[in-house]
Amino acid sequence: MTRLLGLDVGSKTVGVAVSDIMGWTAQAVEIIQINEEEKEFGIDRMKELVTQYQPTGFVLGLPKNMNNTLGPRAQAAQDYGDLLVKTFDLPIDFIDERLTTVEAERMLVEEADTSRKKRKKVIDKLAASLILQNYLDAGGKLTKA
Repeated sequence: MTRLLGLDVGSKTVGVAVSDIMGWTAQAVEIIQINEEEKEFGIDRMKELVTQYQPTGFVLGLPKNMNNTLGPRAQAAQDYGDLLVKTFDLPIDFIDERLTTVEAERMLVEEADTSRKKRKKVIDKLAASLILQNYLDAGGKLTKA
């Protein structure tokens, strides 16, 4: 197994997580500031992370609606995935991320008793690590190039 980057793509931030080299665990890395309206997607920073971690692919959370349909945020995640493929020529995969941000928030409140201000600074990278960990636990294999 090789290293993967897990991403939680939002309109203002991209949470980033990385797997260990064996593909067993995901660790939160950082939050990249982006601006969809200005077409600024943090690709320069992503290039640095790809150089640093040498991933063999990306796993992106796909924010489906609760009725399993895809809305505008899911389309934005897919568009970001397309940008990653064009930029890095690495395979991508998507995993249903419904409720991962809710789960991350609950973990920070109940288990860590983290203040709202501190939660805002870490929630996206924690959500990215949950997305990636769920993918690893499900035995996900990258298939899309």
